[in-house]
Amino acid sequence: MNTHYHERNAMRKDFTERDPGTLAVLAADMGGTRLRAAVVGADGSIALRAERATLPERGPEAVAGDLAAPLSAVAADAAVAGMAADPSVAVAATGPIDADGRLVDPSNLGPAYFGFPLADELAARLGRPVRVGLDTHIALLGEAAHGALVGVRDAVYVTVSTGVGGAVMARGRLIVGAHGLAGEVGHLPVMVGGPRCGCGARGHLEAIASGPAIAAAGDAAARAGRSATLARAAAVAPGGRPSARDVWAAAAAGDAVAAAILARAQAALGRAIAGLVALLDPERVVLGGGVILGDPGPWLDAVRRQVAAGGQAVPGSSVFIVPAALGDDAGLVGCRPFLLGSGVE
Repeated sequence: MNTHYHERNAMRKDFTERDPGTLAVLAADMGGTRLRAAVVGADGSIALRAERATLPERGPEAVAGDLAAPLSAVAADAAVAGMAADPSVAVAATGPIDADGRLVDPSNLGPAYFGFPLADELAARLGRPVRVGLDTHIALLGEAAHGALVGVRDAVYVTVSTGVGGAVMARGRLIVGAHGLAGEVGHLPVMVGGPRCGCGARGHLEAIASGPAIAAAGDAAARAGRSATLARAAAVAPGGRPSARDVWAAAAAGDAVAAAILARAQAALGRAIAGLVALLDPERVVLGGGVILGDPGPWLDAVRRQVAAGGQAVPGSSVFIVPAALGDDAGLVGCRPFLLGSGVE
């Protein structure tokens, strides 16, 4: 008997066999940059927000405490306001995540977080049941419930920010995969011998298109003397290194090297998504995350070109490629269907 499988399904039964009714849900989004908490209503509305910076260098226990604090604050505010909320907490976290809410090996947080029992740690601090899921899976559920995927049954969701992640929906259901990791778009190999990814491999999409990857390419260009604009940005930047935003600003100001860095990232994303379209035949591809949504036009155009040139005439010409409708809130909004079982395969 597969004991772990049956334990996992027992846990899912505890969390998912509920009448969703009109209850609000206490939700959190734990990313590589920010920790956010809020109350999410049945209509997808968000109230009583609180957030703080993610400081991975403080260690996993401290970061869990940093997340528990805003969760406690919004829970207290909800009680004062008389909001009827589910007693449990849903957390969208950077992954991979196992079935027990444990961080497996989140490369954008660091080795200290590998194996950290986030769900148990938060439950002990909050005195509430906690369910933790992969942030991209939960964001797709949010877009499906209240965003760009309403009424869509076959879709791919991709987010580009501190990392690159994704999720897949088929026949109206989230595809979780054998190990809960389906949709790890960021670890698709897109460049032989390319930059080293945080996971240790070379040429992964995340190592080329993520915010830190773009910043690293800008820093290398500045240090090599290939871009005076990026060198000036580095001189005044914290730590002496340009950010991804600095690369974008330099490209917008006409810097050819910065423009080439962004073009390489956009082309890599386009190639990856073209492969996913050929493989999965989705109705719609949704692009989210801070890197894309800061200036979505060039990213959407690049991906559309790559998909159209992908050689698969029917999916390439019929798939819609659109920006995320919920922006940064997709993970928070998706916590409600995640916690209450809607769309979880």
